[in-house]
Amino acid sequence: MTVYEGKIITVDSSDSVFRFLVEDAGKIVFVGDNLPKEFEAAERIALGEKALIPSFTDSHQHFASFATFNSGLNVMEARSNEEIAQMIASFVSRTNPKTVIAFGASPHSVKEGRLISREEIDAVCSDREVMVVKYDGHACILNSLLLNKLDNKLKALRGYHPSTGEMNQEAFFKCSDYITGSLSLIQLIRNMQNATDYMASKGIGCVHTVSGVGFIANLDITLEKIFAKSLTNGFQLRVFPQSLDMSVATSRKLPRIGGCFKCALDGCFGSHDAALNAPYIDAEGGRGVLYYEDELVADFCKKANRLGLQIELHAIGDKAFDQAANALREALEDYPRSDHRHGIIHCCLPTENGLEICQKYGIQLPVQSSFIDWRQEPDSYLEAILGRERASGLNPLKNFADRDLVVSFGSDAPCTAPDPIVWIDRAVNNPVKEQRLSISQALRMACYNGAYACFDEKERGSLELGKVADMVILSADPYGIQPEEISGLKIEKLILSGQPYKSANKSIAATLIDAIISKNKF
Repeated sequence: MTVYEGKIITVDSSDSVFRFLVEDAGKIVFVGDNLPKEFEAAERIALGEKALIPSFTDSHQHFASFATFNSGLNVMEARSNEEIAQMIASFVSRTNPKTVIAFGASPHSVKEGRLISREEIDAVCSDREVMVVKYDGHACILNSLLLNKLDNKLKALRGYHPSTGEMNQEAFFKCSDYITGSLSLIQLIRNMQNATDYMASKGIGCVHTVSGVGFIANLDITLEKIFAKSLTNGFQLRVFPQSLDMSVATSRKLPRIGGCFKCALDGCFGSHDAALNAPYIDAEGGRGVLYYEDELVADFCKKANRLGLQIELHAIGDKAFDQAANALREALEDYPRSDHRHGIIHCCLPTENGLEICQKYGIQLPVQSSFIDWRQEPDSYLEAILGRERASGLNPLKNFADRDLVVSFGSDAPCTAPDPIVWIDRAVNNPVKEQRLSISQALRMACYNGAYACFDEKERGSLELGKVADMVILSADPYGIQPEEISGLKIEKLILSGQPYKSANKSIAATLIDAIISKNKF
């Protein structure tokens, strides 16, 4: 039994703040201002200037992909393509990999204003395969060695650009298939263990992972389910199969389906294929790409909804957002369900009509506040392709909150790093002042709403009597600092089921045994 004394930020329905919290056997047995005598002899932890809050939930992430890229080379902070090339050379000299996987290249964050080219990669690494993945996860650049190896599989596909080495759309997916298929099962599990430890260092205790791309026979979905069951440190995974085939979920006894890729209704702004109601205003123009006809999406939603599955759909542009909202509306009118928790992911450019549907039918929104003022895709670029009015209407979190929509925060990792302090900071300090949230609103989206988005709110997401003691100790009281100081908050400790977080790393044999005997939710 442990008593925590200090600033206890519960994130309950009243946003209560108390002085004491008592944890016993992994559960919260008391929270309040006056400590009952029965707990006075228990071990006491004085928080001082720090604060205790619920652990964070990442409500949208590609866990297997993030685990793979997290084990490779992150080039997001590079300021030039020359620096990316040097980072590749250094990585090869340190690690001697068979294949180099670098992630995070952006034409908007380097001085050249373009993606690194095949020739630039060849100049520093021509004797082993290299794939540099674009920051949005929708394109990559190959060096000549890897391009030549895959050329016959790529050249008939959309998105094949051998002169620069850039692959997008179908060609990119084929490259992803090759990379993920080359990894051993042992390495995949090791990568997942390391990724879990990384996220725990950021205060994340639960991840909603969307999976089912690039792995033969949807191996990533199966592995993530096994990995979720194997965890004995309190960390939680909730798996969404990215498929339009309901059996991919039902055969694995998963109660949910959806995500990106196969369940993506459009692309993204970085690749100019987010589907828009009105054209892009730059020279490239067009209206983006709507991947499916309305009838197909509605039919999928109706079938999944009738099976009792929770559905989530990727929609970046306003045309895709309308399609998602209308399809979910049709499904719920076809077969009404009072507590479905269906969601639309990203919702970067929502419409008034779509939001009215979400409000009426209880559709929740897993969004990425880390897209706000994002260095890899800056506001200046978005304004150049969308125009000032549309660009200023991106990610309107305050509008969502004013409609009482359930909004949760996710990273879309590996697109952005899983970092809840960034999520909260961007939401509270949005450059568009009219869309700024209060700290309490942002905390709710990062904690309670994430739990709600996957039916976990009765056990997690807030510090209330009877709930699991999943908690984070912050370096300071977020209610006692100025908004511009939020980015300086640090994660002092993650506590799951009442215990300080323990590394997920263990032997493969122990992982499999724990998965077999476990009763973990997934």
